[in-house]
This record gives sequence, structure tokens and C-alpha cells, in this order.
Amino acid sequence: MKPVVEVHNLSKLYRLGSIGASSLRESVEGLFGKGRNGAAPAAAAKKPIADDRVGPVPNSFWALQDVSFSVNAGRIVGVVGRNGAGKSTLLKLLSRITEPTSGRAILRGRVVSLLEVGTGFHPELSGRENIFLNGAILGMRRAEIARKFDEIVEFAEVGKFIDTPVKRYSSGMFVRLAFAVAAHLEPEILLIDEVLAVGDAGFQKKCLGKMGEVAAQQGRTVFFVSHNMGAVRSLCEEAILIDGGRLVMSGKPGDVISHYLSASMPKDSEIEGQIWWNGDKTAPRNEDLALRGIRLLNPEGVPQSTFEADKPIAIEIHYEVLQRLRGARFCLMLVTQEGELAFSATDHLFQQETQLPGCYKSVCHIPGGLLNRRNYVIKLQCDVPGERYVLPGADYLSFNVGGIGNQSSHFPEPWPGVVCPRVEWKVEPVEK
Repeated sequence: MKPVVEVHNLSKLYRLGSIGASSLRESVEGLFGKGRNGAAPAAAAKKPIADDRVGPVPNSFWALQDVSFSVNAGRIVGVVGRNGAGKSTLLKLLSRITEPTSGRAILRGRVVSLLEVGTGFHPELSGRENIFLNGAILGMRRAEIARKFDEIVEFAEVGKFIDTPVKRYSSGMFVRLAFAVAAHLEPEILLIDEVLAVGDAGFQKKCLGKMGEVAAQQGRTVFFVSHNMGAVRSLCEEAILIDGGRLVMSGKPGDVISHYLSASMPKDSEIEGQIWWNGDKTAPRNEDLALRGIRLLNPEGVPQSTFEADKPIAIEIHYEVLQRLRGARFCLMLVTQEGELAFSATDHLFQQETQLPGCYKSVCHIPGGLLNRRNYVIKLQCDVPGERYVLPGADYLSFNVGGIGNQSSHFPEPWPGVVCPRVEWKVEPVEK
């Protein structure tokens, strides 16, 4: 069986400051020259491709360049990458919203895209009318849409407003209805951008469950662009990483996510396990306070960035108070590479109410046997609770926990959870 999606050397060049990437003549020629399987028109394929990110004409750039991959039916594919990497451009090309500069994309089946709030909706029409309009655009008969209508409205939770013009909907209502229509009108291929981030947490969970159902039970193919690495890891069976408009990696979600996050991790200083400014002008600072350094220390007081699971970790924060500070505290947040919060802690119980100008250090002690085998990032901020930020939150150091010392140590596969505390068990026989 042929793949449901085939992408061959797909590229998109944008000219900065111009509206549209093609002339009217090119668009008309492309309209009549497009192949039956959705291949790019011959005229587009003849356009020159530059060897780097600078386009063949001034003030242009490649949003996507020479991307190739294929996907079989019934798969959920996560698309990850930084902002501006080309993820949304890829989905726009697949959904035929814009034409490629060169290359081609073959999609075998009906495509529904959900790329931004209100995609494909007419603002003056009611929710009811938009459901039937979207179904008609997909080539469905009115009777088919009617059979799905109640299910769509129930899923979207907009029953009271179904006959209200959608221009009066909130962004959350818009997304709920748009996703419900996209998922229930039985497309062979479903393209979803970060738009689900608009919805509340409960609805996001509901959407993720529906995407899994659409793929597993109905054999549909889903492309899912998201910055939520936990959702990509748990939902998707494949993933592709795009950076700078190029396909960097494809494969299992865990491998792709690890590669992506390791490349974007904050870089430590020359000495492993610490970053030190010591009065450098680049140090995070304002008129009240300046950071001097942050260190990760093992039990012997040596900086390092890899720790055994059963060993304690000390996080030292060195800073200088530049003028009298009252009520300030440091807040440390330990976050996994995937963005999950492991825990947060502050030094407010140990701080003086007023700090006079001078140099200080705050030390956070993490006990051994607490953290899971994961990569972690230290996010740090200083604030006066309820009043103002002295230093806004930022990522500083990264470290890895592995080896022995907790219940996950004897299992080769990843152990769930961001922490894995060493808890005591007692097993003993009892009388019948």
C-alpha cells in the first residue's frame, strides 16, 4: 500500500515585503498545471533553488527547503522545532493554502486543516451553518453531516450558542467548534497546528484523546504541530524535527524530542556544572541586584552536571545586592527537558527581611533518591511576592540524573514521572 502522504524535496521561498509568492499569471498556470495527485505545478518546479538560506533574489528567504518524507495511513506524526523553523509553512503547503516554490507533496485522501483560530469559518454565519458549510467543502452530503451534527455540538460544548454567528464566539469556543468539525467529518488526513493551545486544559486533553481515537480506530493520519513535548511523546508514533526550514531528523518521538531539546538546552560555562559572571557586564542584573554565579555541586563540593540518582545535589546561587532590598526572595524551578515542572522552591523562609548592599549566596539542597533518571533545567527568578520581579525567570544550568539509587534503576526503559522518590515498602505474610 502506498503512503498516504509523500513529500519530495518540498521548498518554499518567501519574498520579504511582498504580498504572495507568485504572480497572477504563475498562479493561473499552476492552477491548470497541477497534477491529479496534488503534485506541484511544472512552472513551480522550474524555479531556481539557492544552496543556502539566502534566496536567489534580494530580500527573500527559504521558509522550507528540500524537505522529504513519507507517512503511512493511521499514523500520528508530531512536528517539532523552534518558532520560525518552518513547521507552519509545511502544514500550509500540505493543506494547499500556499503553493510550493519547488518540489511536490502527494496526499491521498481528503484533507482537513486546523492551522489558526477560525480557519475555514465564515464569521457572519452561525455555528450550525458553518458545520454544514465545512462539510460541503469537504464533499460530504447534507445527510452525512446531519448524522454527525449532534456529536460535533456535544464535543464542542457550544450547544447554547450553535445558532449564534461565530464572530461573537470567544477564541476558546472558536477552537472547540473548529476542532470538533475537523475531527468528526471523517478526513483521511488531519493537520493541526498549535491552535489547541488556545483551549483550556480539560478541552486540550479531550482533543488529544480524540486524535488518538481518529488514528487508531478510524485509520486516519494526523499531523500535530506542538511545543508541548509531553503531548507529542505520549500521543505520536512518529516525529519529525524541522530547523531552519530543513528536515533535521525523523523517527521515534522520544529520540527526536531528545535531539531537539539537547540542541536547545542552555549552555554551561567552560567549567562543567557552573556558570560564573563575577562582575561581567553580561550578568543578569538591574539596579537592585546582579547575579555573580550559579553552581551545581556534588557531596564533595565539586561542580558537575551529571549525578547519580542516590546522591544529593547542592545548587548555589551567588549574587550581589546593589542597593537595600526588602522582602525579596529567590525562586528556583526544576523543569524537565520536556517542560514538565518537577518542583519549585524558594529561600524566603531563610532570607533576612531586609538585605543590605553586599555579596550573598543561597544554597538549595536536593536530597538523594528523589529525582528520576532525566535531564533537568534550572529556571531561576528573584521577586518580591505580590509586588514585582527583581530578576525575571530564565533558564540557566542543565544537568542529568542517572545511574542507581531509586526504584527506576533496575528498569532499562524510561520510568514515568519527573520524580522517583525512594519510598519504604514492607511485605509480609498475613493469616487467611
